[in-house]
Amino acid sequence: MKAEEKAKELIEKLLLFQPLIPDYDREGQAKQCALICVDEIIQALKYHTWQNNKLIEYWKQVKQEINKQ
Repeated sequence: MKAEEKAKELIEKLLLFQPLIPDYDREGQAKQCALICVDEIIQALKYHTWQNNKLIEYWKQVKQEINKQ
């Protein structure tokens, strides 16, 4: 899956779990949650950087796409 598609997928999934947040703030909250998740994934992958360089790069691209949206 392309990084842009993954970013959209994460945000859409997180929007489903925020029914009590007003509509004007839901997308911003979903983006923040997605960024936290991606940061955690990157940190976990860094424990074995030599094995996970491509995955780390992919998740960094996902993070950039989330910030663009």
